[in-house]
Amino acid sequence: MGALSSNYKFKLFTKHPVPENFYDDVDILCCPGGLGHSDTFDTIFLHHRDSVRDLILRGRPYLGICMGAYWCDQHYLDVLQETRVVQYIKQPNTCTRRPHAKAMSICWEGTHDHMFFYDGCTFIGGQYETIATYDVTNMPMAIIQRNIAMVGCHPEAENFWHSMYSYIKIPRNPLHDVWLNQLVEKLWRS
Repeated sequence: MGALSSNYKFKLFTKHPVPENFYDDVDILCCPGGLGHSDTFDTIFLHHRDSVRDLILRGRPYLGICMGAYWCDQHYLDVLQETRVVQYIKQPNTCTRRPHAKAMSICWEGTHDHMFFYDGCTFIGGQYETIATYDVTNMPMAIIQRNIAMVGCHPEAENFWHSMYSYIKIPRNPLHDVWLNQLVEKLWRS
C-alpha cells in the first residue's frame, strides 16, 4: 500500500484475535487485493467479521480493492445496499474471460488508462457513485456507496507487480497513486 503510506498510518490484523480496542484509532478500514481467493475470508475474518461489519454499518469508511471489494458482498461482510459484487470476467462482452494478470483498459473520472487487473470485480444493482469504468463494457470498476469505496482493478499495484509478468508491456502509471489518494479523500468526506 505504498500509494497511501506517505499520507496514512496502517495497522494490520491477521487471522488471530485482537484487543477489544484495536479499531478505536482506525480512521478507515482497508482491505487491499492481491493474489488471493475468496475462501481466505473465513480464515482472515474468523475473529474480525462481526466487529468490522459493525464498524462499517455504523459509518466507518471502508476501502476494498479487488478481493477486499468482493468481501463487501452479501456472502461475506454483507454491508451493501442492493448492490452485488460480481466477477468482471463473467459479464457479457468483456475483453477477458479468464482470471490472469493484465493491464486492463479503464476510464477513471474521464481519463483513459490501463490498470493492473487480476480477476477483478464489477458492481450491479443498487445506487452508488461511479468513479471509474472498464473501457470495453463501460461497467463500473470503482464505486462509492455511502461510506464504502470498492475498486475492481489495482491502483495500489507496485511496479514489480507489472514486471512479474513479461507479457504486460504497459508500465504502471504513477497517476494511480494520485487517484487512489483522491478516492480515499472522497471516501473520508462521505
